[in-house]
Amino acid sequence: MAIPGQSGETAHLYEGKTMRSAPPSRKKLAGQMSGSKDIPKDAVPDVHIPTFVESLFGGPLVPRMRFLPADKMVQTLQMLSGVVMILLGVLTYVVTPVSGTLWFAFSDMLGVEVLGVVLHLTVVLAALGCGFWGIFQRDARFLLASYALFILVSLRFASSKVTFQWLPIEGEFIEKVLLIMYAVFLVMYMELTNSVIRFSMLDTSIRTGEVYVMNVKKVLNRYHISLVITPVIAAVVAFLTLMINIVIPAVVSLFSEIMATRLRESVELTSVYGVALGTMIVFLIVAAVFGANLPARVQKFRESA
Repeated sequence: MAIPGQSGETAHLYEGKTMRSAPPSRKKLAGQMSGSKDIPKDAVPDVHIPTFVESLFGGPLVPRMRFLPADKMVQTLQMLSGVVMILLGVLTYVVTPVSGTLWFAFSDMLGVEVLGVVLHLTVVLAALGCGFWGIFQRDARFLLASYALFILVSLRFASSKVTFQWLPIEGEFIEKVLLIMYAVFLVMYMELTNSVIRFSMLDTSIRTGEVYVMNVKKVLNRYHISLVITPVIAAVVAFLTLMINIVIPAVVSLFSEIMATRLRESVELTSVYGVALGTMIVFLIVAAVFGANLPARVQKFRESA
């Protein structure tokens, strides 16, 4: 209400003054500072570079994370992880015989060969036990221990040879198919168990109101698509690595059948050198894909669609 005889204008009160709706930015002031090279500590953003272990789980690894009861999506991932882990345990025991392992050499040195078999089976069962506890208790520490044990049981001396003496199978092709299945199930086991932790974190954050995610079903649909793409990529990579003695002669046969026959009978392609060559070709393909920035292009295409 204006006082009689006085104007309601208040512009003269702000002449020569600068009005701010918010305090000045510390980062902006730090960039405009002259004379002093000291930058305020709160003007420097905190950057956390994840470690190798944290990158496996998609976030920081804490001793024990508290989650709300698992929703339908998390329960489905837990069941899939359990099934894949059982199949992985069977394939691990099949394609990684006790011969060539460190505990086999130790038991052979002691003259008690059965000790190596017992230790080998114990490591496989320990990997399964840690995996079950980590999946259904959603404890990343036990999942990490399960990964380490599955990798440990597959380590062997370079001179050792994979044999399936107690299985009624014959042929190098079938053996390599089993190895490819082992590689695919190992990748899927890590992917699914990581997803149990990640989706539990996301579900807990949404249900407690910490974050808000629009169109959760769209996120889940994209993840379901990635669950199909991941094993396909793993199978292709394993096939190129292990079947290089079949892939290279097949390509060369388009130009010279005689040269292709010589390559099929080559000792180098059917030995560890062939696996090394296949690994090199896989890395070259991956480098070319990332050099062409193909993942970003595929992502832009999916977003535009």
